[in-house]
Amino acid sequence: MALTKEQIAQRIARELRDGYYVNLGIGIPTLVANYIPQGINVVLQSENGLLGMGPFPFEGEENPDLINAGKQTITTVPGSAFFDSALSFGMIRAGKVDLTVLGAMEVSEEGDIANWKIPGKMVKGMGGAMDLVASAKNIIVAMMHTNPKGESKLLPKCALPLTGVKCVKKIVSDIAVLDVTPNGFKLLERAPGVTVEEIKIKTAGKLIVEGDIPEMTF
Repeated sequence: MALTKEQIAQRIARELRDGYYVNLGIGIPTLVANYIPQGINVVLQSENGLLGMGPFPFEGEENPDLINAGKQTITTVPGSAFFDSALSFGMIRAGKVDLTVLGAMEVSEEGDIANWKIPGKMVKGMGGAMDLVASAKNIIVAMMHTNPKGESKLLPKCALPLTGVKCVKKIVSDIAVLDVTPNGFKLLERAPGVTVEEIKIKTAGKLIVEGDIPEMTF
């Protein structure tokens, strides 16, 4: 069975480490805030000007003045700070963010990412993605493995306009966890019930499979 969006976020949350400053992109990445493991201290940064973002609010407790970069209502944690975009992007461009989690429309086997524009379709702007991919120490992509037509989104080369070049380190899709290596996508884990053969079929880029591939656990 393919993972839900919540399970993708839950698996990515296991990559967090104590003391990390983390930026969560729009879409699936925002859900990671709900699954931070107990016992570790992680500070979430939102590029619209917040350090110390908490989980999503319960229904009825939303504050319309507290939003993330995706315009979703959020909560804050004790000690959080608000600031303007100039300071926020100064943090990002100075390399202060330890981990960035982004969604993607395509990722190449070399770690290129396309996630901001589909030619011919209206786009409001690139947001902070280009700054994040240029400056982050570590980038994990949360994505569906295939598009609605069933075509692979893990490709030899991206067909869509690039956001960043050779920057993605790891991918957590709805069927697999993969490292991006100099030799291609290395399969680390598979979703429960998903076979290695299915992942091979759905991966257009070079896929490296070594030994037995364990199932993800939750």
